Amino acid sequence: MRLEFLIIDPQNDFSDTPGAALPVSGASADAERLAQLLNRLGDRIAAIHVTLDTHQLVDIAHPIFWRNGVGCPPAPFTQITVADVESGVWQPFRPSHRQRALDYVRALRNNGRYTLTIWPPHCLIGTWGHGVMPVVAEALRCWEEAGFARVDYVIKGHNPWTEHYSAVQADVPDPDDPGSQLNTRLIRMLEQADQVALSGQALSHCVANTVRDIADYLGPEGVRKLILIEDTCSAVPGFEELARQFLRDMTQRGMKTAKAAEFLPG
Repeated sequence: MRLEFLIIDPQNDFSDTPGAALPVSGASADAERLAQLLNRLGDRIAAIHVTLDTHQLVDIAHPIFWRNGVGCPPAPFTQITVADVESGVWQPFRPSHRQRALDYVRALRNNGRYTLTIWPPHCLIGTWGHGVMPVVAEALRCWEEAGFARVDYVIKGHNPWTEHYSAVQADVPDPDDPGSQLNTRLIRMLEQADQVALSGQALSHCVANTVRDIADYLGPEGVRKLILIEDTCSAVPGFEELARQFLRDMTQRGMKTAKAAEFLPG
């Protein structure tokens, strides 16, 4: 049996430790359980894929990008709708960006993804917040050293014009940026696995979108090899219902769930 792990955004800025830009309640305890699981399974794991949310300050989903009628940026967690941009409630900081920003929020609406949400700047390249939580990073290093292997790190989110919750593709792929388009390499690698253990942050957003997209491309048979390690991922506070809906949807489609201590014992 070929077992692979897909660990989504296990980064410091999502931990619930001091200094985290976008703390997810329970994420640090999730990371401890995940690290223990990785250490226990060791060489039974054939491959590990780790996605890294990767941003810079100027980003369409960060406050710096937008201004209201009196020149103030939006507070974190503000949602910006098509009507907001059309009416001028929110406008890009640079007027020359208005049409592209309007096209973006319209595309989000039309494809049924999230309403544009403004997040605190997080997972900025070169900062502590972009790094993997230490306990997970150490477990990954031990796996690499013991097996003379390399973790497959997958960068997502660097394009400033689109949100990129899913590791498979951006919410609105940019035709000029291959990094925002369908990650066929990752999908093909996961197709080779007999089981794919899923973990990471946050359950309500990046985990949910990544798993849904993978399931769409793997098809019904492929979904049945997905196992969410449920006590190694948590929801963004205030978005718990999105996480519950994701679990309902995916278990109905055939995804399994397991606790870290109970997954592949012995």
